Amino acid sequence: MRKDEINLEVHLGRLILKNPVLVASGTFSYEYTELIDISKLGAVVTKAVTLRKRRGNRPPRTWETSCGLLNSIGLENPGVEHFLEKDLPRWRRWPVKLIVNVAGETVEEYAELARILDGAEGVDALEANISCPNIREGGIFFGVNPEMSYRVISAMRSRTSKPLIAKLTPNVTDIVSIARACVEAGAEILSLINTLRGLAIDPDTFRPRLGKGFGGLSGPAIKPLAVGMIHQVYRALDVPLIGIGGILDYRDAVEFFLAGARAVAVGTGNFVNPRIPLEIIEGLTKFLEEKGMRGVEDLVGKVRFEVGATWPRFPRTEGELTI
Repeated sequence: MRKDEINLEVHLGRLILKNPVLVASGTFSYEYTELIDISKLGAVVTKAVTLRKRRGNRPPRTWETSCGLLNSIGLENPGVEHFLEKDLPRWRRWPVKLIVNVAGETVEEYAELARILDGAEGVDALEANISCPNIREGGIFFGVNPEMSYRVISAMRSRTSKPLIAKLTPNVTDIVSIARACVEAGAEILSLINTLRGLAIDPDTFRPRLGKGFGGLSGPAIKPLAVGMIHQVYRALDVPLIGIGGILDYRDAVEFFLAGARAVAVGTGNFVNPRIPLEIIEGLTKFLEEKGMRGVEDLVGKVRFEVGATWPRFPRTEGELTI
């Protein structure tokens, strides 16, 4: 297979990307445009946007662990009006697909954000953040309960015609029940996983390392869990998946594709090396060339289990959720 025969384009339902590599919400900002050619990315996902301005959590907000990052930002942002007036005009000039991550404290707030952003030129899709563990109201509260997940996604679906993504939390017993509820409510794409709730303590002061106490763990430490949850959802539901969690190179990305993801989002890796997303695109192209494959679709879900291997049983034929 020649390099010029490889096509990295991926179809996530109605959302078509020139390649499967995104940068995750909260890990990418305007400054990165001076460091990398963002036109080569598949898409950029914005930091969470809320209906009103949020100051976020008290510092310290981040703590580096031995194999990841613990954070408790608290969705700090200037609110949707500021986003539309000041931020979106700049984002709109970028030659790359833009996905806006939205978060709220009530179902009504999510619905109103969907309505406001529905007519915004330059917004290619919305990502419903129902999985943030770092706020007291909303966020993860909606993402750990199938009925609440359904209500949020259904409310947003009724207010927007744009492609709708649901971002899922790993802090649940059964990720598939949440995923199924979101799909039945109208989510066209699922992204998973968000951070794992964790705690770091200073042995000298006996106090938490983060100002809020608990935070969300990201980075390489959570990759095996993320890959496992991607595969569980892939086996259970026919829906495009975006894999997130500890992706630092193209081989990490390939793991997610083999598990069932059609795209991947780099998060904590952007803090380590802003060029990681572009290096993944380059490495993935070379990998496909060496394997004689035409595109990412040749990898999706192709993990080979040995005879007798076991995994959680979530068949596609499982009864639908009743709301």
